[in-house]
Amino acid sequence: MIKQDKKVSVIIPVYNGKKYIKETLNSILQSTYQNLEVLVINDGSTDNSRQICECIRYQDSRVVIYNQENSGVVAARNYGVSKASGEYLCFCDQDDI
Repeated sequence: MIKQDKKVSVIIPVYNGKKYIKETLNSILQSTYQNLEVLVINDGSTDNSRQICECIRYQDSRVVIYNQENSGVVAARNYGVSKASGEYLCFCDQDDI
């Protein structure tokens, strides 16, 4: 069990995930564990995934969005790790609900 004072960084690579990303982010943000930072790594999406994430970010400051050219899921995860500030890391796919 993680103590509530320990920050958890949740890293989510997103590439053309408009179908699921809103529900995925909302399910994470509604968690009973609140000491989170949610790092969305927009991996060059060409749909409106980024805009969906931006709307959620305006509602919840725990969401941070980074944009990069399409480099693949591994590169996006690694980029997220380099930006994370939590004591624990968690990875989530864009369609994990």
